[in-house]
Amino acid sequence: GEYYLTDVTEILSQEGKKIGVHKTRNTEDLVGVNSRYELAKAIGELRERKIKALTEKGVTVYDPLTTWIDLDVKIGPETIVYPSVIIEGNSVIGSGCRLYPFVHIVDSRVGNRVKILSSTMIEESVIEDEAQVGPFTHFRPKTIIKSKAKVGNFVEMKNTIFGRKSKAGHLTYLGDCEVKEEVNIGAGTITCNYDGKKKYKTFIESGVFIGSGTELVAPLKVGKKAYIGAGSTITKDVAPESLAVARCKQVEKRGKDPRKRSK
Repeated sequence: GEYYLTDVTEILSQEGKKIGVHKTRNTEDLVGVNSRYELAKAIGELRERKIKALTEKGVTVYDPLTTWIDLDVKIGPETIVYPSVIIEGNSVIGSGCRLYPFVHIVDSRVGNRVKILSSTMIEESVIEDEAQVGPFTHFRPKTIIKSKAKVGNFVEMKNTIFGRKSKAGHLTYLGDCEVKEEVNIGAGTITCNYDGKKKYKTFIESGVFIGSGTELVAPLKVGKKAYIGAGSTITKDVAPESLAVARCKQVEKRGKDPRKRSK
């Protein structure tokens, strides 16, 4: 199953193909790869060339030795790539962006002036202009973050459209969800989109405020400018400009501390 470059001339000649000569000034253009180590060296040469070409077009790469950028990746001028960033596939990064350490982007599109904080994973998704995401954020396939939105620590989204100027700051999961503009998602909010057999959609209209620790059980629609109290489990649609609270009544029994039981 191994092919030898030196056999190519004879094979082409036997097939009646044209044979020519190509001169190169770089000895690295033609290297033998006979081991995994030699393959790694060849890949390293291509990586170095890619990064050099990007820097010549106005991209700043702080540490080329720890940065991986695939050959088909496109990056706009004035973008800064910090150490230990990986950009793969056909990803496109706009101009004026900041990609902080340990960001990993695969087959995704990032707009202009986007800030991606450390340890963020982006897969087959779109981040529009002037959004800020991370650190420790995970965007799974088919996620779209609209312009000027903010997505923060330990937030995961999948197949979700997250609206312009909307915010999800901490510890949130949004799956199969459509969020309109200027929505606030409180810490610890999750969409319960899977019943064990089928996945369902959640729709959140513009201007909605969702309190911390809320569970949104899909299928579900939250109307425009509605307010959901913290700690609620919402199972029914919420009307526009209304307050929804769905949690058990707090019960307090004084003198019933179970830690003070008699032995």
